[in-house]
This record gives sequence, C-alpha cells and structure tokens, in this order.
Amino acid sequence: MIGYNTLGVHILSTGSAVPDLSITNETLSTLVNTSDKWISTRTGIKERRVLPKEQSIIDLAKNASLEAINRGLLEPNDLDLIILATSSQNDLFGSASQLQAAIGANHAAAFDLTAACSGFIISLITASQFIQTGSYKNILVVGADILSRWVDWSDRSTCILFGDGAGAAIVQKNYKNDLLSFKLNTKGSQANQLSILYKINKQNIKIHKSIPFMHGQYEYLKMNGKEVYKFAVSQVPQSIQECLKLANLSTNDISWLILHQANQRILEAVAEKLSIPQDKMISNISKYGNTSAASIPIALHEVFKQGKICNGDIVVIAGFGAGLTWGTTIIQWNALE
Repeated sequence: MIGYNTLGVHILSTGSAVPDLSITNETLSTLVNTSDKWISTRTGIKERRVLPKEQSIIDLAKNASLEAINRGLLEPNDLDLIILATSSQNDLFGSASQLQAAIGANHAAAFDLTAACSGFIISLITASQFIQTGSYKNILVVGADILSRWVDWSDRSTCILFGDGAGAAIVQKNYKNDLLSFKLNTKGSQANQLSILYKINKQNIKIHKSIPFMHGQYEYLKMNGKEVYKFAVSQVPQSIQECLKLANLSTNDISWLILHQANQRILEAVAEKLSIPQDKMISNISKYGNTSAASIPIALHEVFKQGKICNGDIVVIAGFGAGLTWGTTIIQWNALE
C-alpha cells in the first residue's frame, strides 16, 4: 500500500472498442436453458459483444489505442511504453509486441501483464511507477480480453457473463499528480475459484525411451460464482477504505465510483457498504457483460466522453478477479492548463 507524495502522473486521454456483434439474453436462451429475466435479475446483463472469428484481440486493442492516442493529440511514435493487460492473448508469448506494430509505435517498448479482471488497475499502477521514476513520459495502458473464446457456451453459469472488448488510457508525465493512492492485494490460495487451467493429457507420447513428452490443452473458464461474489463484496470495500485513508479522504469526497463490471449485484453491494449513492456509481454492465481487463477502461472512457468527470473530481477505481487479485486506486482528475 503506497501513497503518492510526488508530482507527475496524469491520465491524458482514453479510448475504447467493442465488437459490433451483440448477443442478447434472448439469443442465449436458444442455446442454453435460461431467459432474459433469469440473467438480468441475477447479473444486470442484457447483452454482451462477441468478436467475429475473422478478427483478433489485436484489432480491438488497436482501435481503442488509436482513439486514446488521437484524443490525447499524440502520435504513435510519441509513446515510450505499451502495457497490454490481457488474459486472452492470441500468442502465449504475448501480444503487446503485435499491438506495438499494429499502431506503429516504433519507439515504444511493450509487454503483456496477465491479471484478468484486475489487469487494468495493476497495469495503471505499473505505468505510474515508470512515470514517477522518470523512465518514461508517455505510456499507453490497454485492457483487452476476448473471453467469449474461453467459455463453454453450453455452461449456463459462465457463458451468460462474459463479453469482449478493449479500453485504453494514455498515462503521461505532468507537473500535477492525478493518482493519490493505491493498494494491490493477492490471495493465491483461492486461485481455483476463477481459472482457466492447463490440463496434461493422460496419454504421453514417448519419442525417446527415457523422455516423456507431455501434451495438453487449456480447459474452459471455470468460476465458483458464490465464492467470487463473497470475496468481492468483502475485500473491495475494505481496499477502498484503506486507499481513502491513505489519501486523507472520506467516502463523502468521492465524485465517482468505477468498479470492475462483473455483476450488478456486486456493484450495488459495494456501494451500499461504503454508503455511496447509486448515482455516483458507474455501471455499463447491461450493455457489455463482464469484459475482464477491458471493463474498467471502457467505463472510464465512457464517463470521460460523456463529460461526467470534471476538474477536481475524486474518482475511485477498483478491480477484482482471478488470482484471486484485487486493487484500488484513487484519482483526482486535473484538467491540463
């Protein structure tokens, strides 16, 4: 848990991208035993976007990134670093380098960060550290996931929840500091509650008598919904309270609350525990479902684009998910002068 005592981290601009293809609850009810009422009352989700087979996660990440770059009045070659938060990359060795090439950011280093639904928060904090040490000036942070390709579409407990999308933000060195505090946590003993596991096939191929060559594949996404819910509504409010204390703020100072869009019930329960009015809580889960690492930057971009965030506003952002991991950061939005 760290508080910022120096100047220099500013969120310059944002962008987002979602597929055109929308899968409604009514459509899902033709695939599995469910209904619009069953899904919407339990999750708040009405539809989710799904990436067509001819497109990749790089297409979504590229579009979100270019929007953030354009809105920040930058050129791709102005970027020093790209951090791609994703758990559904199209190359196991990483996809950030592909994104760097796709947007033409020839001067930027690039790497992936895998932390599922907490990925954007952790990436944002990582970027801020590079800024504050003076290593880089302009950093592109992208959250992108296409979990529609990792769910079992015959499993009602998971297929109704997830959608595809990408969101991006430019983090820039500046004389004013936007990030007031942060807190990151991990509880690895509960990693099995939300996972995509790699399974070794029982039959091994022996090319050499003394060397067993293993083959396997990744399984579908698996989640214990009840345990993830309990984890989120207990740990996230505590994390937010600790961040507020570190920044010498209270819940009354909060202008906007942006949580990972996992479930409308979780959003409402966290806000209620903190006594934060519902009209200060940002929710777009009905349109996109759970887009994992993309959910926070998509929501952040929407509120910026709609002009909801004003100079001096206190914005609390919290992510939580697989690992189990969770994290919070508090931003005071400072418009450039």
